[in-house]
Amino acid sequence: MGVILIRYGELFLKGDNKCYFEKVLLNNIRHSLDGFTFKLKKLQGRYLLSDFEEKNELQIINKLQKVAGLHSISSAYEMNTDIEEIKKYVGTLTFNNTTFKVIVNRADKTFDIQSTNFAAILGGVVLDNNPTAKVDVHNPQKELYVDIREHGKTYIFSDIIKCMGGMPVSTSGRGLVMISGGIDSPVAAYMMTKRGMSLSAIHFHSFPYTGVLAKEKVIKLTNIVSEYAGHINLYVVSFTKIQEAIHKNCKCEYMIIIMRRIMMRIACRLAKEKGIGGIITGESLAQVASQTIESITVTNAVATIPVLRPLIGFDKIEIMDIARKIGTYETSILPYEDCCTVFLPDHPLIKPKVRLVEEEESKLDIENLINEALSTIETIFIPVEI
Repeated sequence: MGVILIRYGELFLKGDNKCYFEKVLLNNIRHSLDGFTFKLKKLQGRYLLSDFEEKNELQIINKLQKVAGLHSISSAYEMNTDIEEIKKYVGTLTFNNTTFKVIVNRADKTFDIQSTNFAAILGGVVLDNNPTAKVDVHNPQKELYVDIREHGKTYIFSDIIKCMGGMPVSTSGRGLVMISGGIDSPVAAYMMTKRGMSLSAIHFHSFPYTGVLAKEKVIKLTNIVSEYAGHINLYVVSFTKIQEAIHKNCKCEYMIIIMRRIMMRIACRLAKEKGIGGIITGESLAQVASQTIESITVTNAVATIPVLRPLIGFDKIEIMDIARKIGTYETSILPYEDCCTVFLPDHPLIKPKVRLVEEEESKLDIENLINEALSTIETIFIPVEI
């Protein structure tokens, strides 16, 4: 019978709290597979998904790869733990013109034959039925896994498919990601999802300087992230009047740092209102002027809750590689401006000082600007696409 073996990662480190994390993970698996018929049960150290329609197997595997907390999965054949039955099934497998290795995991210690000896026996079965195959225990082209479990069943498979890893979503609190239309912030959202955070998102929109397509781009990016994170509330804030006020009243080189400080104030206030414990940004140290250690320090000075920067030590190539892997890259590079590129000064500050920034900010009625921006919030519910 065709089944899918599901292995989790860090949960084994959780000691007495492991049952809680497993319960959340199982619920997340079921939620990700909403709309499919299947059975899910716990084995020792892994889960077993069975009784699904064969035509849905690839879709199910794709969904499982996006569940935080899962380490790997394998599409396997389940059979009774019987030496002759196992040998008979292995004898039906095709290994023509390839090198191979048999790997036996004997979790059931009552099984009569040692793992290495049984692997050798099964290797002989493969060779008897595939005359052009060759054994290569160091660098095989194909691996055959035989997993003999404690409950009288054996699972035979060839591939181990890597999943997200990390911790189950909702086991690490809630975060509000400041999402733009760029490459970095969706990747930051993914990285914190991988650490078990539930996500909401905030986007600053500057209509008419940024158009409808820019907003739709952010909605699409949030939809992609939701495939990993589950449903996300996207809060869209009008930032036009704030940018116009900064442009009119403040020195141009201070525009970006003042803008980011006001964004941080708005994000923190919204997060507290919604019971969210931290802000998530896509900043990478020294990538641009607003991401120097001095700029980050000045922005942090107005934060009232923790600010998480999961990409802080990543270079751009590493971030782009993750964006491609999770499916956000092609959308992120669409040529629609976000509000951070509006009124962009030729020479933004790279080493701002809090005192001087505060002097420029004193030219603004920041409290009223923030209150007005918060009154414009549009909430968009981003569901998981099944």
